[in-house]
Amino acid sequence: MREIVSPAKAVSGIVSLPGDKSISHRYGMLASIAEGDSTIANYSIGADCQSTLSCMEALGAGIERDAQGRVIVHGGALREPKAQLDAGNSGSTIRMLSGILAAQPFTSTIAGDESLARRPMARVIKPLTEMGASIEAREGTYPPLIIHGRSLRGIDYSLPVASAQVKSCVLLAGLFAQGDTIVREPVRTRDHTEIALREFGADITTEKRAITLRAGAKLHGRDLFVPGDLSSACFFLVAALLMQDADLVIQGVGVNPTRSALLDYLAGVGASIKVLGVQQHGGELIGDLRVRASRIHRGAIDGPLTAALIDEIPALAVLGAATGGLTVRDASELRVKETDRIATLESNFKRMGVEMETTAAGFHLAGGQKFHAAELDSCGDHRIAMAFAVAALAADGPCSIDGAESAGVSFPGFFDKLREITR
Repeated sequence: MREIVSPAKAVSGIVSLPGDKSISHRYGMLASIAEGDSTIANYSIGADCQSTLSCMEALGAGIERDAQGRVIVHGGALREPKAQLDAGNSGSTIRMLSGILAAQPFTSTIAGDESLARRPMARVIKPLTEMGASIEAREGTYPPLIIHGRSLRGIDYSLPVASAQVKSCVLLAGLFAQGDTIVREPVRTRDHTEIALREFGADITTEKRAITLRAGAKLHGRDLFVPGDLSSACFFLVAALLMQDADLVIQGVGVNPTRSALLDYLAGVGASIKVLGVQQHGGELIGDLRVRASRIHRGAIDGPLTAALIDEIPALAVLGAATGGLTVRDASELRVKETDRIATLESNFKRMGVEMETTAAGFHLAGGQKFHAAELDSCGDHRIAMAFAVAALAADGPCSIDGAESAGVSFPGFFDKLREITR
């Protein structure tokens, strides 16, 4: 599908966003293995999170939606699926669900689309194998994964690279393991799994960067609300910060402190963003974000900050190129996302007349560059599609985006929402 995005002079209004992807994945999985029923309001409508629900339904969980659009999950013991599980485009689904599948009393196979088939899984296979799992993978690392469920033992595992998905995979496996499970992080990553496990009844503690899950957890169904997705909010924050005339309120966004790196980074480069009306739901903090036109200066993302902002880098690259410039380092993980995001950023920037210097693990963008009308290509990557839709707002003429439907992986209706706030 091709979308045409026209330049904008202003961004304003009030907008609400779909439920947070990260939290939705975790609630869907935990509700499916908990005893009893759970009701999840504002569950993400993105394709990735629907893949998680489809997998859990294939594993025996009852999934339905009520008249208010809430997801109702009838949980309990899982059963052997009748066919291969399909994670679609979702790395979160296949990596985290592998932890649950590794402990089940049956064999299961999980795969996904062509893009997911190119994404390495060794980072979850290694700790699960140490716990006693038996996993087969193409070339030892790529999906499909054939997971032979076994009795697992708790381990004390130090993550070689910061990854909330790998941490979550090990903790989810630890729910079924004999003995406590400890995961040690080199830097702190988003803690949605720890919060969700605690809400469902697990005994889990965090001391510095060591997370300990006590054995024998009994999970029980809960009524939960998913806050708006902060990663999705990033595209609207950047859209406003590209404009000389902007006053935008994004309602009900998750402002979990382990996700605050985005807001901290933007404030650090001069963005005028206020967090209003903060409340707590199910252990997660939720607030409204108000962003106004700002003067943005040069930014740098490296070290632990790169891990914290890895999903937001495409949008922040657009902001940096148009304003004060941006240098990104320690971002080799961008090479193995839905696309090689460094390469797809470079390709689309080049089409817009924007110069970008790349390295194996990062890039540099000089600031103050002009965006020219161009034919752009998402390459099937939702974050690239949305990032360049925002870039098109600052171009000197309408831009077309091929593969725009990929935005639906995380944000169905994104282009309509973008049009609502621009003029």
